[in-house]
Amino acid sequence: MTETQASNLNVPNVLTTLRIVLVPFFGWALLAQGGEDAWLRLLAWFIFCVAMITDKIDGDIARKHNLITNFGKIADPIADKAMTGMAFIGLSIVGDVWWWVTIVVLLREWSVTLLRLSILSKVVMAADQLGKIKTTVQAVALAGLCLPLRDPDLADWFHVPGEVLFYAFQACLAVAVALTLWSGYEFYANVWKQRHAIRSA
Repeated sequence: MTETQASNLNVPNVLTTLRIVLVPFFGWALLAQGGEDAWLRLLAWFIFCVAMITDKIDGDIARKHNLITNFGKIADPIADKAMTGMAFIGLSIVGDVWWWVTIVVLLREWSVTLLRLSILSKVVMAADQLGKIKTTVQAVALAGLCLPLRDPDLADWFHVPGEVLFYAFQACLAVAVALTLWSGYEFYANVWKQRHAIRSA
């Protein structure tokens, strides 16, 4: 008895598509007026949070109701990397994240994503716990840095707390970068082991 393939038209795939559609709106809100408009930065933060929350929700729904599709397997990581990639690039443009950090992280993220998609049918590479922790820490850091924490027009009493929060999120990002590199190393090591095992079988 063959297992029925889930339809591509389902809630998880709709949420994934929504995340992809939100990317240019997020980029506009983050970069408009040089990233100096506090209200637009708050809008960018809100869009980013919506994207990260729906990323969690669509995965949970897909697994719980067996709605995993080939479209979802491809589109979900692309949506995730497009949003976080836009966040890194946008924050580097406005000067809140160093460019070398953005380049290193995006090279790792996209190389792993493309390799994962290219070996999808040959090697099973489930997301490990380290990768999930990396994703969570990275999302918290990027979301926090989207906020207008150093806006000179904010109330005087918030200038010091804003600076403290800004550097706290920078520290969080540093942890995320370290986890990104380490999880990337583990991913490539696991791919090598599985491919070697397949060839030896």
